[in-house]
Amino acid sequence: MRIFLLTIFICLSSPLYAASGQFFSLKNTDFVVLCSFLLFIGILFYFKVPGLLGGMLDKRSDGIRKEIDEARALRDEAQSLLASYERKQKEAMEQAERILATARADAAAAADQAKTDLTESVARRMAAAEERISTAQASAEKEVRDAAIKVAIEAASEVISNQLSAPDANKLIDLGISEIENKLH
Repeated sequence: MRIFLLTIFICLSSPLYAASGQFFSLKNTDFVVLCSFLLFIGILFYFKVPGLLGGMLDKRSDGIRKEIDEARALRDEAQSLLASYERKQKEAMEQAERILATARADAAAAADQAKTDLTESVARRMAAAEERISTAQASAEKEVRDAAIKVAIEAASEVISNQLSAPDANKLIDLGISEIENKLH
């Protein structure tokens, strides 16, 4: 704290050498500006503004950390949903393979019968198997697509609503820091 005040005093005392006449006078604008600035700095420290700013920044970083954690949880949930639907699609494909295998076995058994019975039986079972496959595949794809769209919309709306004001605030913070650095150096 002493070093900070000493640095400010040294930086601000450079107008002492440039001023002509008596420096410690209310008619000297350099002296009045120096006193005003020191009074302003004192008021800031009296009302604990640096601590308040630090607290606000800590709250903001906690909020951002919570948003990141929520986004990660949403991503993990979306990945688990996707894995679940992929599993369902795989099971549907396995079931379709079993159905297809059954249809082929039945077709081989029906080969002993008359040629016309064979053609009708195979055609009927193949149509049923393909219909089940297409229905199961379409259903699984629709469920995966709907879940992915829902999660993406929720995540996107949450991120967009939270980021509309965050960049502006970050720009102002960065601008304030750079101004302080420029004035202190």
